[in-house]
Amino acid sequence: MAASKKNANNEGTIYQRKDGRWEGSAYVLTTDGTYKRRSVYGKTWDEAHEKLTKLKADSLNGLPVATSKMTVAEYLTYWLTNVAKGKVRRTTYVNYESLVRNYVTAEFGKKKLVRLTARDIRAFLAKTAVTCQCCAQGKDKKRPEHKRRCCALRKCCRKLPSDRTVRFLLVILRAALQHAVREDELPRNVARNVELSMGTKREIEPLTAKEGRQLLTAARDNRLWAAYELAVRIGLRRGELLGLRWSDVDLLDGVLTVRQALQRVGGDLLIVAPKTQRSARRVALRVRDRAPCPARPADRRPEGRGPQLEGDREGARLHDEERDTHRAAQPEPVLRGPVRPRRRPQGPLSRPAPHLRVPAP
Repeated sequence: MAASKKNANNEGTIYQRKDGRWEGSAYVLTTDGTYKRRSVYGKTWDEAHEKLTKLKADSLNGLPVATSKMTVAEYLTYWLTNVAKGKVRRTTYVNYESLVRNYVTAEFGKKKLVRLTARDIRAFLAKTAVTCQCCAQGKDKKRPEHKRRCCALRKCCRKLPSDRTVRFLLVILRAALQHAVREDELPRNVARNVELSMGTKREIEPLTAKEGRQLLTAARDNRLWAAYELAVRIGLRRGELLGLRWSDVDLLDGVLTVRQALQRVGGDLLIVAPKTQRSARRVALRVRDRAPCPARPADRRPEGRGPQLEGDREGARLHDEERDTHRAAQPEPVLRGPVRPRRRPQGPLSRPAPHLRVPAP
C-alpha cells in the first residue's frame, strides 16, 4: 500500500476556500525574529502557489515579513511625537507636522504601513506636484463667503507646491520609514527606492553694488536703518539681525558676534541658537558699519528706543559717544574695506560674503 503524500516541514499548504479563492500558508520569518504562519491568496491555484513560493524564498533569504498592523497615519503620528520632536529644531518639527497633516495623511492615512510600496510613494509625489493645493486642501473654501476669490468659485488658482516641497515630502517619508525598519516594524525602507528628477534650482539674484547703495539711501530715515546696513554690508540672516543685543556688538574693536537668532514659531517669538554651528561666528565691522545712525524726526522714534539695534537708552548713550568719538577723530569714510581692529580678537573673524560687499565708488 503506497504511503500517503505529506508536505515536508516549511513547505506550506495550498487549499481552496469556501469563497472560491485559493489560500497558501506557511511559517516564515517575521521582523521580531520569530516564525509565524502567514497566508497569501489568489484566484487560481497557480497564483496562490506563485505568491507562496515568493514568500518562502524571501524568508529563506533572511528578508522578514512585517507584522505591524499600524496605519501610515498612526505610525507618522508616533514618529513625529516620539522621534522627530526630540531630534530636530522646533521650526523644523512644525514644518514636518504641517507637511504630514496636509499631504501625507490625506493620501495614505488609512493605508496599512506594511502595504505601502515604492510605487505608491512615486505616484503620490507625481500627483502632488501637479495638484492645486488650494483645491485639494480647501483653503479658499475655508474663507468666509465674501472673501472667497478662486477655487471655491470654480476659478482654480493653480497653486502648485514648489519642487522643494515635493522633495521634502520624500525626505520625511524616508526618515520615518527608516526608523520603522530600525524598530523592526518594516523589513525594508521602500521610500529609498524612489528617486526624483533633478528639478530646477532657484537662482539667487543678489543686489548689485548700485542697488545696495540705493536701498541704504532710501532707508536712511527709517528706524531700522542699522539693520539694513548690517544686512547689506555683512550679510546677516534676518533672524540673526533681530536676535542681536548690545552685548554682541563691540564698537571699539569693530567686532560683531552672532550668538543667537529670533524666530517666529507657531505665532510665538523664540530665541534660538544660530542655524548651523558655523553660523555662530564673529564678524569684523567696517568703519561705515560702526558709524552712527542719522538723526531722525522725533515723532518717528518711539520713546525709550535708541537709534540702533535693540535701542535701549544705555545703548543710545553709548552710540552717541561713539558718534562723537568718530567724528572728532576722522572724517566719515565712504564704503571702505574692512578696518583692522586695535587688537586681534580671539577666534576667527568672518568676512562679508562676496556678493554682499559694496565696493568703493
